[in-house]
Amino acid sequence: MKTLKIVSFALASTIILLSCKNEEKTNLELPKISESDLALTKITPSEETITNNYLYVTASTGLSLREYANLQSKKLAVMPYGTRVKVISSEKNPTMKVGEINGGMDEIEYNQKKGFAFNGFLSRYFPPEKGISAKRYAEELKNDFPKIVYTETVGGTASKPTNTESLTLPNTEWHEAFYIAQQLYKIPKEFLFPSLKGKDFQTIKEKKFAKNSWTSELQITRKKEELSKIEYVYINKGFSKKVTIVKEGDTMKISSSEKVE
Repeated sequence: MKTLKIVSFALASTIILLSCKNEEKTNLELPKISESDLALTKITPSEETITNNYLYVTASTGLSLREYANLQSKKLAVMPYGTRVKVISSEKNPTMKVGEINGGMDEIEYNQKKGFAFNGFLSRYFPPEKGISAKRYAEELKNDFPKIVYTETVGGTASKPTNTESLTLPNTEWHEAFYIAQQLYKIPKEFLFPSLKGKDFQTIKEKKFAKNSWTSELQITRKKEELSKIEYVYINKGFSKKVTIVKEGDTMKISSSEKVE
């Protein structure tokens, strides 16, 4: 009997020991994952992913989607201003010119159709909607592009206030900055994106203001057939506005200065 008790005790001890080892092994194989550990695995789209896969239509009258990669091929659709389109493949080197804008034909997917569109009127920055302020536009852009910079300075007096604001856009072309400025600051649509070629300094007046005391004109500064500054000047009795576009390194800076006289 004593021998049986000893054997039973030894058997029970062995079972308990094996159970503990199995439990320990299970715990090692299935470690507990905390919420903070899960948060580290969250994947968010990068700026590069956003800009490489999708672009926005900046042509105010819409952009044609064509069957083949040339401007004479069949028109499949017209993509409205501000439309977000998927880029299947992009033509990096300019192969053609529309107006004063150099570009190529990107393969695009729009509204379940695939075709080609001139990339001179496509931008990674969504264009401003009608009536939006520069400040609000900058805030919306910064959600996807943190390097966007907006500043504002208010001065003058209560009777003669001044307001100056600027918007800095990284990796932007001249024509993109021009169209953004035109929409934000109501630069007349008759002013087209200027040519690279021409006089070192050129003034183009808005036609309806040519014969009176008001001023509405586009001033273009060039250096060796490259743009160095585009400026829109508007002056009437008691109010003046100047919108300036300049290139600073790899950024384009749009500034607006308004003054009540």
